[in-house]
Amino acid sequence: MPFRIATWNINSVRLRIDLVARFLKDWSPDVLCLQETKCPQGQFPSGPLHELGYRHVAERGQKGYHGVAIVSRLPLADVESRNFCGKDDCRHIAATVATPSSRVEIHNFYVPAGGDEPDPEANEKFAHKLDFLKELVAWSGSGARAKNRHRILVGDLNVAPLEHDVWSHRDLLKVVSHTPVETDLLGRVLAAGKWTDVMRQHVPADRKLYTWWSYRAKDWAQSDRGRRLDHVWSSAGLAGRSSGIEVVREARSWPRASDHVPVIAGFSAQV
Repeated sequence: MPFRIATWNINSVRLRIDLVARFLKDWSPDVLCLQETKCPQGQFPSGPLHELGYRHVAERGQKGYHGVAIVSRLPLADVESRNFCGKDDCRHIAATVATPSSRVEIHNFYVPAGGDEPDPEANEKFAHKLDFLKELVAWSGSGARAKNRHRILVGDLNVAPLEHDVWSHRDLLKVVSHTPVETDLLGRVLAAGKWTDVMRQHVPADRKLYTWWSYRAKDWAQSDRGRRLDHVWSSAGLAGRSSGIEVVREARSWPRASDHVPVIAGFSAQV
């Protein structure tokens, strides 16, 4: 059987656990990585997911803000998390899953959004985001990353790096998530870890590709002013076995929807 992994910024897992269950029931990925769970540690609503066969949950959460989790129907091992910028703010969790033929190391990230003003001197949130990305560059290129191990990095990275990852490259160059300093840093993270951008491996860079649409839009689908803030990267060995990606755009229209939608990446049975 092929291996399928999904990523989704759920924007409160307790508020939207019914949507998580709906997605798992209808799309059935092997692993789902969630961000912005906003759920205190130990209070993750795993019951409905267990009923669907997802009995393995690794979480890192706190009350009201941030939070990440890995939900899997395959056993999880070597669960760990890392703090960035000296803050214990629940923005990373990792685990290893055993596929039918190998082991895959999964890293789930929620990069700081960065506030509204793209000036690190005037905006502490933007300064934090840049510092987080700089530290992520060092982590990505660290010798601790096993060169021959299958690795996948997913999450809400809160940067839309390419021209067609936003509805208007010209209009958003001075808007947080698409400023040159952010896109350059994310490119450095990608290069340092020798990662492959799996989504853009299947969707050419000259085609629009979005995963987030603002709540502020009266009709998000009609205006289609989106951004690709959610990403799936893989190590080189896995990239060659990538079978496709799917952006579940329809989830943006579900009742009480998150402003992000799930992204699914498939890999061949030889993973």
